[in-house]
Amino acid sequence: MFQRRTLCTVIGAAALHFAAHAQIGGQPLSFVVPFSPGGGSDLTARQMSGRLGQELQRTVVVENRPGANGAIAAVHVARSKPDGNTIMIGSGGTFVINPLLIKSTPYQMARDFELLTLAVRTANVVVVPASLPVRNISELLAYVKANEGKVTFGSAGNGSTEHLSAALVWKQAGAPGIHVAYKGASPAVADLLAGHINVLITNVPLVAQHIKAGKIKALALTGETRSPALPDVPTVSEEGYKDLVAYSWQAVVAPKGLPQDAARKLEAALVATLKDPEVKKNLAAQGFEVVGSSAADLARTMAGETARWKSVIEGANITVD
Repeated sequence: MFQRRTLCTVIGAAALHFAAHAQIGGQPLSFVVPFSPGGGSDLTARQMSGRLGQELQRTVVVENRPGANGAIAAVHVARSKPDGNTIMIGSGGTFVINPLLIKSTPYQMARDFELLTLAVRTANVVVVPASLPVRNISELLAYVKANEGKVTFGSAGNGSTEHLSAALVWKQAGAPGIHVAYKGASPAVADLLAGHINVLITNVPLVAQHIKAGKIKALALTGETRSPALPDVPTVSEEGYKDLVAYSWQAVVAPKGLPQDAARKLEAALVATLKDPEVKKNLAAQGFEVVGSSAADLARTMAGETARWKSVIEGANITVD
């Protein structure tokens, strides 16, 4: 759908290669974020942008394009020229789950994107309003069962990791809840704080301060180890619910067709940025585990995530209109 015009001659190919090479560093780099300001991907991009600009010796501009669980931004990037002036940070929901869940997804990872790095990952945290009468994940499961079809679960969008994590909770409880999709995690957090939804499974950095302030309750983390940002919150593994383990992650890609030397330059700059002590410290303080993988390792991660979530989607018969 986003096929780019094939060059007819070797001379034409060389000219495009030269143009892409020349533009890298010559104008601002657009760092596209597929969610609203304040969300997990946005926080990561803004922590990275300054150092990334230093690595590349150019200005990096964070550009938010929210909507459709990242599909709006993904389409924009897939259609962008592969000239080294556009990259995107996106979640597993955008890159893996959308294509699995929505047959009409207007992009394909292998066809439309050049993989660069797996930037960060984080276990999500299951949070509820302070007034909800549950204290841990077991009590939440019982509450969902006792109020079958009534408990509302917010997420960053249809088909997001948070959405499918909610489906795992419903399966464990033996009763469905109601899914409420938002355009990003920030508005979902706002509605949870206002008491408009009952449960949210979201990134630790987005809610850690609200938890510490007592505005909402943290029931469990969806990872296998506790978070330094929330050391008193147990994991689902500790509570005996290993099937609920799930991580949110963010990867950086560029439009397909980017010359390999330019792609490797961006990959190296991104990895160096993520390994910078100050960047790493700031991201860790927000609850992110910095990865900074190679493009090859990112490809392997995506393959594993695709297999896992395909099984969840098919097993729960989840569909999105």
